[in-house]
Amino acid sequence: MTAAARRLSNTLRVNEARLWDRHMQMARIGTVCGTGCRRVALSDEDAEARALFAGWCIEAGLTMHSDRAGNMIAIRPGRDPSRPVVVAGSHLDTQPHGGRFDGVSGVLAALEVVETLNDAGVETEAPLAVVNWTNEEGVRFAPGLLGSAWFAGLIDDATLDDIRAPDGARFADEAARIGWRGDLRPTDLPLDSFFELHIEQGPVLERAGVPVGVVTSVQGLRWLDVAVTGMDAHAGTTPLDVRRDALLAAAAMLVELNALGRAAGPDARVSVGRFQPATDGPSTIAGRVDFVIDIRHPDAATLAALSERCAAACRAVAAHHGCEAQATMRIEVPPRDFDAGCVALLEDAAQDLALPYRRMPSGALHDASNLAANVPTAMIFVPCRDGISHNVDEYAAPGDLAAGCNVLLRAMLARAGMAG
Repeated sequence: MTAAARRLSNTLRVNEARLWDRHMQMARIGTVCGTGCRRVALSDEDAEARALFAGWCIEAGLTMHSDRAGNMIAIRPGRDPSRPVVVAGSHLDTQPHGGRFDGVSGVLAALEVVETLNDAGVETEAPLAVVNWTNEEGVRFAPGLLGSAWFAGLIDDATLDDIRAPDGARFADEAARIGWRGDLRPTDLPLDSFFELHIEQGPVLERAGVPVGVVTSVQGLRWLDVAVTGMDAHAGTTPLDVRRDALLAAAAMLVELNALGRAAGPDARVSVGRFQPATDGPSTIAGRVDFVIDIRHPDAATLAALSERCAAACRAVAAHHGCEAQATMRIEVPPRDFDAGCVALLEDAAQDLALPYRRMPSGALHDASNLAANVPTAMIFVPCRDGISHNVDEYAAPGDLAAGCNVLLRAMLARAGMAG
């Protein structure tokens, strides 16, 4: 890099006002409860958000592509087209009562990096790309992180295509319906690296008064599908001592699962967020209940052992209530360390910008954890107010978003190389 190029690199800063304005424009799509958003994957609202994002990418001179999973990949050419692509992004889909920043900030920050380079007339040696991964949240189609999982080779074509929503809608059909089922293959886009900016979704950075988190790893996760089977019966005529009440058994399981999580130490997370009795009749004893256990831990061995204890507890509690319980693994994501070189680039960027930062793991899963299996990867966290996320009150300050985006800019530029 020439001295002039180095000086330009040192003075580059993103456009904070433009980045914030893009967030507010995107938030108008699928608005709920005033400040929240509902854009579940491959819905009409998701299609509208994708169209807005694609328009911005095209205005920025990017070439738009999509793949079988509906992932949107917008490419800015580099001086050397043979070099692998430096990629950044996240996701535009939200929880049913989600916020304006979860996922969205990572996509818009990546786009802002490109636009900042455009404004400054900076060409990179390697191509750059901005990506919107499909169905990160896993609300409409399970599992979550679906688009990045397919891209990383963790889900095959046939499995991807036939994943169904609760209403029976087929993934492949819905991706085609909204116009984003493309033909790009992962082998068509060799990746140099992947960076993902995200709100922290926790209170650590805000409490510490630190504007940037440099994420070093993502903890592992397992989802267990639990089916509790008893027997439907009449609530008025069936004595309590002969009932096989699946709802009562499942409720007792939730208490035991919480106790197991607490006993596993402060790093453990055990949760149940989806709970579905087969009947909601007020005078019926439920004969079937299905729920999902979400188990997380940064240590692979502890995660495996905790999963076994949770499954065994469900079976034991079911038997005590005259029922049966079957626990099957739906998804397993191992703990993942991020690339030391990419992490170092983020630290260097924060130091160069005189931004205090904190090295930290991620308690939540992100698309970056899938990419990290094959591609040098790292993440940036920015604070969110009170640590609130997956909530309509989710909020990240414009200055914090810009600070994290400036770190992303410098790291991507360092990885891609400045031409000239």
